[in-house]
Amino acid sequence: MLTVALPKGSLLTDSIRLLQSVGLDFSAFLDSSNRQLQILDPTGTARALLVRTHDVPVYVEYGQAQLGVAGYDVLREKQPRVAQVLDLGFGKCRLSVAVKESSPYRRSLDLPAHGRVASKFVHCAREYFQRLDLPVEIVPLSGSVELGPITGMSEAIVDLVSTGRTLKENGLIEMEVLFESSARLIAHPISYRLNTDGIGDRIAAIREMTRTAV
Repeated sequence: MLTVALPKGSLLTDSIRLLQSVGLDFSAFLDSSNRQLQILDPTGTARALLVRTHDVPVYVEYGQAQLGVAGYDVLREKQPRVAQVLDLGFGKCRLSVAVKESSPYRRSLDLPAHGRVASKFVHCAREYFQRLDLPVEIVPLSGSVELGPITGMSEAIVDLVSTGRTLKENGLIEMEVLFESSARLIAHPISYRLNTDGIGDRIAAIREMTRTAV
């Protein structure tokens, strides 16, 4: 049976709508009274797992799901061994460096050597500053990274930005963009290669729907 790993949070609704358009209905996850983390499609031909966004590629990599939807930011950070099949075109945002509006820094290279940068995206942040040949200390945080500069714990943050409203409301400004992100369809490499459970047909249908939407 085809298993799809779906992300909790902002990507869930669009992911479910896309799968509905190709005949897979997991809309029960959108029912606020539902507490199930695994459901079957009404046709009984597929099931879905509802997992945390950062766990989607883990379930796919280890074969508990043949397909999954994950943000490109998550894939860049975790670097899982999965096949990145398709850019789905929704969930667009960017990973950026931001500082306090009152700070003297306006470029990443303006930051002081051995300064602190707070981030949930430790790998991406470290890789970025290594490319700049700027030694900084990456402070790992799991939430509210905006507090880093506000409290003086860090000079800057590396975080996802969508509208920029959260930064503005907390007196921060965006300096530079590391990369753009959007939702990606990912697949277990062996299942993808062997077309296990007919995932090739599912992927083709999703690709066609994505193309039509554009």
